[in-house]
Amino acid sequence: MSAQTVTISSLGAKGDGVAHGADGPVFVPFALPGETVSIAKVKNEGTIMSITSPSPDRVQPPCKHFGPDGVGGVCGGCSLQHMAKPAYNAFKRQILIDALKSKGIEAPVGEIFEAHPHQRRRLVFTARRREQGLVMGFMQAETHHVVPVEECPIASDGLISRLDAIKTIANACGAEHFRVTVTETTTGLDISLDGLRGGLGDQERRAVTNAVLRLKNIARVSANGEIIIEPHKPLLDFAGARVVLPPGGFTQATHEAEEHMAALAIAHIGKAKKVVDLFSGVGTFALRLARASSVLAVESDEKAVKSLDFAARNTQGLKPVTVERRDLFRRPLMTSEFKTFDAVVFDPPRAGAEAQCAELAKSQVKKVVAISCNPLTLARDLSILIAGGYRVDEVTPIDQFLWSPHVEAVATLSKNKT
Repeated sequence: MSAQTVTISSLGAKGDGVAHGADGPVFVPFALPGETVSIAKVKNEGTIMSITSPSPDRVQPPCKHFGPDGVGGVCGGCSLQHMAKPAYNAFKRQILIDALKSKGIEAPVGEIFEAHPHQRRRLVFTARRREQGLVMGFMQAETHHVVPVEECPIASDGLISRLDAIKTIANACGAEHFRVTVTETTTGLDISLDGLRGGLGDQERRAVTNAVLRLKNIARVSANGEIIIEPHKPLLDFAGARVVLPPGGFTQATHEAEEHMAALAIAHIGKAKKVVDLFSGVGTFALRLARASSVLAVESDEKAVKSLDFAARNTQGLKPVTVERRDLFRRPLMTSEFKTFDAVVFDPPRAGAEAQCAELAKSQVKKVVAISCNPLTLARDLSILIAGGYRVDEVTPIDQFLWSPHVEAVATLSKNKT
């Protein structure tokens, strides 16, 4: 370890400040461009000891768990609370622009759809049992230390105000080390206890059940994917379609971002009569699209497929919705299968949809909406579609992971039939 004074020239993709020294770049978490900082350096990483010349973009973090003096490192959740909103928005938008440029894509990039405090409806806590009792919170960066959480400005009020109730349920399961995933639904909190060795015994099941019965607004508790108690079906609302969230099921992090992404997709496909929604999950987009178009929804997860199908069958006012369970990584829709569709929407995991885009690129589908949580794989997938004759109309950055370097995007594409 050596002490140095460095000047930060830029931010890296993870939000770390980057300084350039004789031995190459040095990455300094919680530093901002233009700042002069004293650091303790180990290899190519530096820890801020003091800030000699702070950036005008440095602000006081709103959360006490972020860290003293705005240099972070305590909670392990947020990494950019110390950055003023205009600079923060520009940074996240630039991540997307840089990813597109890395594949030679010059497309219109819209202004970022902003995330705001108290919008996150889903959090994942780590729980560990210590001599003093159960500790539940977030992992401190680069450590195995769990930081107990008493507040969280990114989380919805309906979620963070129930921390004591969540901890009571987690404590009742008796496990030593596990994850607690909490999602706020329209019918109450859905709590998933995962990573439990051997699951829960009868005594622990009774303890969890009794804890839930003493509490209000708990929709369901599951353990390792198995429902322990379900006072209410945990429901999500997709434009009037009420969907039961499977235990541990995926949903967008904020309702506001979800609505905006869906609106962009609906506006782009316009009057398309037949749409295929790939990697459809529980129907986040498919059920909204079905208000005006017939939809084929394709998804690999069996529980998600069943939830989507049940919601479609029990929602009035929808066009026909067909659901297919299919692993699109191993068996993508072939070019010939796109012949009857006017539009495609796809929202894959972080790995992207490389194989699927190779088939889609050869099709004559006129409108495509690509939704992604990974700018790098999005850029790769767009480059495949561009090579097949598609043009990118616009790419919109979406922030739903406030004060993190993660950015989502919605890309709209068109092709003139040949």
